Amino acid sequence: MSQTSERQTNQEHRPQPPFPKQRQPMPGKTADMSPKPDHGEDSYEGSGRLKDKVALITGGDSGIGRAVAIAFAREGADIAIAYLNEDDDARETAEWVEKAGRKVLTIPGDLSEEQHAVEVIKKVLDRFGRIDILVNNAAHQASFADIDDISAEEWDKTFRTNIYSMFYLSKEALRYMKPGSAIINTASINSTDPSPSLLAYATTKGAIANFTVGLSGLVAANGIRVNAVAPGPIWTPLIPSTMPEGKVENFGKNTPLGRAGQPAELAPTYVLLASSQSSYTTGAIMEITGGRPML
Repeated sequence: MSQTSERQTNQEHRPQPPFPKQRQPMPGKTADMSPKPDHGEDSYEGSGRLKDKVALITGGDSGIGRAVAIAFAREGADIAIAYLNEDDDARETAEWVEKAGRKVLTIPGDLSEEQHAVEVIKKVLDRFGRIDILVNNAAHQASFADIDDISAEEWDKTFRTNIYSMFYLSKEALRYMKPGSAIINTASINSTDPSPSLLAYATTKGAIANFTVGLSGLVAANGIRVNAVAPGPIWTPLIPSTMPEGKVENFGKNTPLGRAGQPAELAPTYVLLASSQSSYTTGAIMEITGGRPML
């Protein structure tokens, strides 16, 4: 098969818009999505690149976080999953980790509260005795047609969930991380190409990109790497629970690939950044956008 034919076949096997019209209450459930997202359950094959590492993944219950948890576990890591209150999704992710033969810890709670974030790190250390990888992936977003519709409470919630939690967790985890450890933050194409209807979310994603580069410089001398992944439109529960039905129906159609990405398509990048294969990579923002340029 030619490379062109192989690419076309891969595209045909991924869900294409239009998607069925659907709407969920926030923060959304994987089981209620149509089509179901692909987290690599049946496709990701590990090769021991994270053998016996310990990874904390926030927002690890579903979406990108679930795909990363499955991939990390199949690469040999034990996994801690921090999430808000999506117990069913978190339980399912934990089962995939256990099927990979790795240990798993699930920790519910609000990471926007500093004390809880500190407690999460403590629980990881109590269970596993170490922390080698921190994936700051948890996020809150909501769509608004007018700035007058964005309350101060909503603005504060978005910043506390998306950037404050990242600061709290990174600060605490760095006390225990050894040389060779890695922090990986989830940024977004919105960090440089903001969607007007996602003003608060997009603003935090710009802050995350800046935080990533700045923190990488602060901790480089300690042998710890800090990078970020900047996804484009990815099919996760965040989409039908935070966007109007019309946008959900055509989600991802505006990319050169003509579709939304699946969480499984991001996981290999997180694995690369977590592994020693990225030993000379820090302060990088890895763009996984389906071909949409980051300005």
